[in-house]
Amino acid sequence: MKNKMKDYLITLLGLVMLGLGLYFIKSVVEPEGIMRTLPYILVGVGCGVFGSGMGTMIQKRSIKNHPEIAKQMEIDKNDERNIAVGNAAKAKAYDMMVFVFGALMLSFALMEVDLIATLLLVGTYLFVIFYGIYHRVQLEKKM
Repeated sequence: MKNKMKDYLITLLGLVMLGLGLYFIKSVVEPEGIMRTLPYILVGVGCGVFGSGMGTMIQKRSIKNHPEIAKQMEIDKNDERNIAVGNAAKAKAYDMMVFVFGALMLSFALMEVDLIATLLLVGTYLFVIFYGIYHRVQLEKKM
């Protein structure tokens, strides 16, 4: 019951954020500062949160009367092969991300994009790289 209420609250939160974002878009005549982007962020995040909550509710409702399907879904989720495939896909995506973001940073620098945007991209890139290095060191210590 507690989990069901959580799904309803997440869905409702998404609708509230979506509605608030749409209200701000229509009501604020000349937005300044953060109000130039906040309504659109609220709409985007609200849609994502609403979709996630609604998807979870629909999934739970559809498997409620079919325990064999629920059992098979649980087996598939915890299957070692599926986990290994998922981890390999993440690793490939991470390897590609390193080169793609490197090329994007170089193109930003050559196009003379605003320094703040370029530095934010570089900072995020370095954070992800150092995060990967940190976890690699931690895993090597364990093994």
